[in-house]
Amino acid sequence: MSCLCLKVAHLTSQSQSRVQLGGEEGGGGGGRDGQAEPEEVPAFREYSLESLKVATNGFNTDFIVSESGEKAPNCVYKGRLEQNRWIAVKRFPKAAWPDPKGFADEAWKVGQVRHERLVNLIGYCSEGDERLLVAEYMPHDTLAKHLFHWELQPMQWGMRLRVALYIAQALDHCANNGLRLYHDLNAYRVLFDQDGDPRLSCFGLMKNSRDGKSYSTNLAYTPPEYLRTGRVTPESVIYSYGTVLLDLLSGKRIPPSHALDLIRGKNMLLLMDSYLDGQFTNDDGTELVRLASRCLQFEPRERPNAKMLVTALTPLQRRTEIPSYTMMGISRGDSAPALTFSPLGEACSRNDLTAVHEILVKTGYKDDEGTDNELSFQVWTKQMQDMLNSRKRGDMAFREKDFRVAIDCYSQFVDVGTMVSPTVFARRSLAYLLSDQAEAALRDAMQAQYVHPEWPTAFYMQAAALSKLGMETDAKDMLKEGAALDSRRPNS
Repeated sequence: MSCLCLKVAHLTSQSQSRVQLGGEEGGGGGGRDGQAEPEEVPAFREYSLESLKVATNGFNTDFIVSESGEKAPNCVYKGRLEQNRWIAVKRFPKAAWPDPKGFADEAWKVGQVRHERLVNLIGYCSEGDERLLVAEYMPHDTLAKHLFHWELQPMQWGMRLRVALYIAQALDHCANNGLRLYHDLNAYRVLFDQDGDPRLSCFGLMKNSRDGKSYSTNLAYTPPEYLRTGRVTPESVIYSYGTVLLDLLSGKRIPPSHALDLIRGKNMLLLMDSYLDGQFTNDDGTELVRLASRCLQFEPRERPNAKMLVTALTPLQRRTEIPSYTMMGISRGDSAPALTFSPLGEACSRNDLTAVHEILVKTGYKDDEGTDNELSFQVWTKQMQDMLNSRKRGDMAFREKDFRVAIDCYSQFVDVGTMVSPTVFARRSLAYLLSDQAEAALRDAMQAQYVHPEWPTAFYMQAAALSKLGMETDAKDMLKEGAALDSRRPNS
């Protein structure tokens, strides 16, 4: 295993280049009583391939969270950036975007359209044959999961109306900002954020590329004009929105032709999800069915636009004072149990770097076992001997608290790359912290985690670095992760 150099942007400059999402009148949402303020979203930027590899643990298959439920050809991975921000990374197949400039231009266009109803695009990567998009990570699954494969409770009527409004608001905002086309809008494209609010995935805003058709292969849900021309139009997007309304009404995938037959035959009750009995008035149910029917008209010109949908759906919102996470039955973790820290975790929580140093010296290299460094199977060379000598000199300097020399010696060891040692990264991280180089300390702590993903020390050292950078909330999150890993260790 070779050392993986981490390419990260300057934390200070990135933290200064952020935009805040504003609220929107109508239908509740961000800013309701008891809700958190709108979250700041990082300014759109280009990411290095190496940094996304680190964030996704080398594009580990365990990190795949593809919004369509499919693992090919377009995989979506969850990942974590250097500021402990979770992200979603969409990796296109090799031939999807042969023109790197066209991909970058399209990504930049989509990345500038920000809204609290969107899963916002925050970056892209275009290196060699790789084409990747980076978006906000939504932790509470898709609309499809909550409608078709629910485990805890079926979605309430009030929440379904909120989904309908919020997605219409997202489409209206995009249309007002030059993005009138959305490709293959369906229940998998709607995701739920940390507050349980529904958002529309930004990935569908990218213009059609060579990764596949604009619509899924299920022709029953495809706009009729697309079948004739192969072109996506703004009216096609409204047709697809109509199929999402059917999903919300019925709680299952129902072909539009069958649904329209039921509507024309005045059999609305056969269309409705039986779990919704008693949750809505006849007028509200009739209005949502009417809107779905209008969106699914065969002639595109007879369909409403997104602004009309927002106007029609806003008066139907009867429970605007209730947060989405309550209606969704989602726990926000406000009553998490108290954490029990190891001595190292306790020292990091107090920002006691002297105690951290004493613990790291005492612990030594016992946690490096099993990190793929069996030297007996390698050829001993002068270069290797020099590398080991560099580590020994670094250890001596580290014990004597000569941190400048320790950094230099450990850097010589790391740069050779023949061996990988999470302990060296942790020690150099502390040396950087005690030399007022917190950003370098954070990079090393993240490298220690990359080498040894289940090592609590790596998380504790990230917490110490984040605290030094003034990112206290993120530091607390890393302390929690370290404590959770500690609790699962055999000797804990």
